[in-house]
Amino acid sequence: MNIGFWSCIILVIPFLIIGVLFAIFKEKATKFVSGFNSFSKEEQALYDKAYISRDIRNQCFMWAIIMLAGALLSCFLTPYIAIPTYIIWLVLFFREVHFDNHKAFEKYLLK
Repeated sequence: MNIGFWSCIILVIPFLIIGVLFAIFKEKATKFVSGFNSFSKEEQALYDKAYISRDIRNQCFMWAIIMLAGALLSCFLTPYIAIPTYIIWLVLFFREVHFDNHKAFEKYLLK
């Protein structure tokens, strides 16, 4: 039993499911985006919901690919590959985390 493989592969499934849901529901899926759903309806109308949904979808698919690569490399090389895989994922994850909702979504403002 390879703990590196299982620690990476366990996150592939939820990332793929979330990515597929955002791909299917497109703009309707933005109500599940943390922070965006706290805006009023008038304020939400100022943002490009399709772009938000597409961006979340792409992030989830990218994270799934990273974790899948980490799982496969852990399986064939060494279980310790899971450590840099998680570090890469954490760096990518925290690049997208903002404590201010308006700052988090300013790149999605309609022009």
